[in-house]
Amino acid sequence: MNEFLVVAGMSGAGRSQAANHLEDLGWFVIDNMPPSLIPKVAELAGPGGRVERTALVVGTGYYHDEVLDAINELKATSRRVRVLFLEAPTEVLVRRYEDTRRRHPLLGDNDSLTQAIEREREVLDQVKSEADVVIDTGDLTVHDLRSRIVDLFGDETADQLMRTTVSSFGYKHGLPRDVDLVLDCRFLPNPHWVEELRPLTGLDRPVRDYVLGQEATAEFLRRLDLLLDLLLPAYVKEGKSYLTIAMGCTGGHHRSVALAEELARRLRARGYRLSVQHRDVDR
Repeated sequence: MNEFLVVAGMSGAGRSQAANHLEDLGWFVIDNMPPSLIPKVAELAGPGGRVERTALVVGTGYYHDEVLDAINELKATSRRVRVLFLEAPTEVLVRRYEDTRRRHPLLGDNDSLTQAIEREREVLDQVKSEADVVIDTGDLTVHDLRSRIVDLFGDETADQLMRTTVSSFGYKHGLPRDVDLVLDCRFLPNPHWVEELRPLTGLDRPVRDYVLGQEATAEFLRRLDLLLDLLLPAYVKEGKSYLTIAMGCTGGHHRSVALAEELARRLRARGYRLSVQHRDVDR
């Protein structure tokens, strides 16, 4: 079955890096592609062709208004089509452009760089809304981005099941931007105030036992199981390709990490393919 991945997103957010990682994974990648050519490429890579997985990386430039129409035309075929959207906070994109000294594709003669970035964010808002998965690269290194790409698109034998990511984070470091469900774990007793547990993390058995041993934790997980038993099959039925569940506590070291690991264990037991990430565990 021919499979297409359209890689779109903000200029400077890492589209070309994502393209390199996809190529390493065996995808046939066409970078900086005019959106109007997407349907023609789909015809050339029709059934029976040698190329089974094609990644089409589209820029913004002069044809930003063509991206959404091209994606919709490709989705109208019988092939499997997914859309990856890369974004980053404006201040991060400004810093990246200042470091590289490249010109932003939407920068007018009288514009500031910030104005050009915000204009691009506005024109790509509908494309983002159509994406199967959104990755915020603001806090990601090149290696972090590669790991995310491998987790999402690296399995050549993957079936159509939804890919699920369970992550932990600390509220004091800000909410994660690319998640679907956020669960606040700060109602539980904090291991930070237990002297022998403070230097440990939720990956260590003593912290895990402390968090999971709370009466409130058992009831929370019981109700969460019931909620996810309702939601996850419904997401799969609706064709959702990716789901990210984020567990948050104050610092992202103890409660959220232990609960993310426990939730991942329970979801794997249900047969869901997933990855686990701990954004702030080393901060």
